[in-house]
Amino acid sequence: MGDIIHLLPDNIANQIAAGEVIQRPASAVKELLENAVDAGATEIQLIVNDAGKQLVQVIDNGKGMSELDARMCFERHATSKIKEIEDLFHIRTMGFRGEALASIAAVSQVELKTKRAGDTTGTYLEIDNSTVRKQEIVACADGTNIAMKNLFFNVPARRNFLKSNPAEMRHIVDEFIRVALSFPHIFFSLTSNGQEVFHLDKGSLKQRILQIIGTQYNAKLVSVQEKTDYMNTFGFVGKPETAKKTRGDQYLFVNNRFIRSPYLNHAIMSAYQELIPSDSFPLYVLFLELDPVQVDVNVHPTKQEIKFEDEKIVYAFVQAAVKHALAQFSITPTLDFDLDPSIQHLDAVSKPVTEEKKASVASSSLYQSFTQKHQAHFIESKSSNLGDWKNFFTKDESVEPASTGFEFEKPVGVGISLKEDCTLIQVFQTYILAATNRGFVLVHQQLAHERILYEKLSAAASGRPVTYQRSLFPATVELSTQDAVLLEELLSDLLHLGYLVEPFGKDTFVIQGSPADLEQGNEKMVIENLLEQFKHFSSDLKFSKREKLVRSLAQQQAIKSGNSLSSAEMAALVNELFACSQPGVTANGSPTYIEFQKEYINSLFRK
Repeated sequence: MGDIIHLLPDNIANQIAAGEVIQRPASAVKELLENAVDAGATEIQLIVNDAGKQLVQVIDNGKGMSELDARMCFERHATSKIKEIEDLFHIRTMGFRGEALASIAAVSQVELKTKRAGDTTGTYLEIDNSTVRKQEIVACADGTNIAMKNLFFNVPARRNFLKSNPAEMRHIVDEFIRVALSFPHIFFSLTSNGQEVFHLDKGSLKQRILQIIGTQYNAKLVSVQEKTDYMNTFGFVGKPETAKKTRGDQYLFVNNRFIRSPYLNHAIMSAYQELIPSDSFPLYVLFLELDPVQVDVNVHPTKQEIKFEDEKIVYAFVQAAVKHALAQFSITPTLDFDLDPSIQHLDAVSKPVTEEKKASVASSSLYQSFTQKHQAHFIESKSSNLGDWKNFFTKDESVEPASTGFEFEKPVGVGISLKEDCTLIQVFQTYILAATNRGFVLVHQQLAHERILYEKLSAAASGRPVTYQRSLFPATVELSTQDAVLLEELLSDLLHLGYLVEPFGKDTFVIQGSPADLEQGNEKMVIENLLEQFKHFSSDLKFSKREKLVRSLAQQQAIKSGNSLSSAEMAALVNELFACSQPGVTANGSPTYIEFQKEYINSLFRK
């Protein structure tokens, strides 16, 4: 038998190596943008066609390259950043991998024009499949213009793994935003299929953040600024009221490089403890600066996961910096030059507090209860008698018991049957109390409705579409660019589930129709909440797009706690719940009802 181990041909080795670096168009976007930043550019344009599959082009006004450098930059292991191994641990620039351009050239067709400021002419190169096809002298502007065309044209199997255009575009927008946030002093633009998506003028970090997440956050950002010998922390966090139910705008940078760190995210979340609900996520754009020797960025191929030499110190500093900022925002007035001048003339601002005013405030019992030691728990209540407690235990006349006579279907496989003539009672406008053959059940109206909707929508998603009715007054939804890209991706699936949503200019959509069996009027809120919920799922690979959509819609459409239900509505809800294939839990695993069996109830009373 002959030898079976042999060296791979160069072009195949290059394609395999490229797969580690360039996994999708967004990977090339990241590398090319970072190279432009490192070239000292003050203006960087990103142009993509067909979500980067057909074209990713970056044009910068940086220092450009000589003819030899233009050739060399596409060689494997070529870099301008590392001369000896120690340099690896002191790198402060962005695109130091040295594999990026070689990787891009291995899996696409590349055209490069570049010129240094002092040169009279520039260099033009055409490369595909790692081979230089053309090299010539050209007249061109200072800087570098590099175009990556037809990604994975020579690796069809890789191309087949790319997602839909809107999905790939979302990744591109994410990478673009991360680099743009890191360098607010650089102009960035993003053009997709000939339409400008972002136009970010150079300015302060706060201005750049507002350009990206929206000017409505202007008064809702809190500055973070903490300097120590070990590290600096700076940036902005959102006031507690900006927290969302899903992970939205959360950006963390170490030495100007975007990273993912559940550990440091926890530090920031813990600074918000007791300020926001435990299931909410705050907005933050934070930058940490520390000696590169303290950080290992080479833990992960995308450089988004890193290791700190002393994680606990970093955690403590980040948590303290955010806590300090949040403590200050509520008591320290901030000077904002965008403040409406008319506000300055209001009585509350312009008139001083008189001695009489001070005296009347200080004499109030509420003031005294908080300023005298150990008095806070003696706050007076207008209804401090025991009548309120008595009412709690007596029958609430406002609770409407259901009339008798409803027929209940028996639930499948749970062994419970509801008494045919039972009276249904709504408790706290959240729960439905119903007697069964072996005790009673307490049904959570919102979670029960979620399970019912989930099963209906799941059936519709894989079968007959939900019928929609056109809105008499269609609602208009204006979104951030990221959310607009996401919604574009969901339009056909939403139509299948009863929502007719149509694009209406840049980042704007009109909801023309909604499910026929739903009350009209809150379509806009459903779509906005749906996008927030969907983003929450986006990192969870185990769910298909349609499954995420069905789960999100079920949560958005479910009747919420706090809504009064009529007897007929309660009966219909309980009936439909126990007709479900899995009535006991929501799709997310929360219980829809709790059963109290007679034996257990007796044991509570020691019977």
